[in-house]
Amino acid sequence: MKKVELRISGLGGQGAVLAGQILGRAAVYDGKNAVQTQSYGAEARGSASQSEVIISDGKIGFPIVRKCEILIAMSQEAIEKNIKDLEEDGILLVDSSTVKKLPETNVRIFKIPATEIAETMFKAKIYANMIMLGALTSITKITNEKSFTRAIKETVSKEIVNTNLNAYRKGLTLTA
Repeated sequence: MKKVELRISGLGGQGAVLAGQILGRAAVYDGKNAVQTQSYGAEARGSASQSEVIISDGKIGFPIVRKCEILIAMSQEAIEKNIKDLEEDGILLVDSSTVKKLPETNVRIFKIPATEIAETMFKAKIYANMIMLGALTSITKITNEKSFTRAIKETVSKEIVNTNLNAYRKGLTLTA
C-alpha cells in the first residue's frame, strides 16, 4: 500500500465518524501516516454524516479525499450521494440492512448486513460500524487486527469496549 483514500458515510448516529477515527488510529499504530476528517448535518441523529480517512506509507500532502478507492455506505442516502466519488475499480461495502438499491457500477461490491447483525447479536444497531470495520479489515487488510483492537480499546468507553470488540470480530468473519 502506498496511499488509500476511504470514505465512511451514513446517517448521524450510525457511527461513521467514530469508525473513521478508529481506522485512522489503527493505521498509525501500524506505522503509517493517517489523516481523518469528518462532516455531519446540524442534527445530531438522522442527517448525513461522513468520515474520510487517508492512509499512506509516505507523507499526505492534501487532507481531503477527492476520489476514494474504498467507500463504506451505511445508508441509502450515503450510497446515492457518494457513489460518484468512488473510483471505477474501487471497493464498495454496503450495509445491506439499510441499503436496498445499488447503482450500476464497475466496482467490487460487498454486502454486509451490519445493522441486522448488530441488532440481533448485540441488541443495538450502534455496533454496525464496528461490524463494517471488521469486514473492511477482512477484505482489504488495510491495517492489522492487533492495531484495530488497540484502537478500539483506546477510543471507546470501558463500558462498551468488549461489545465493540466482539462486533469488530464478527465483521472479520463475514467475508471469509
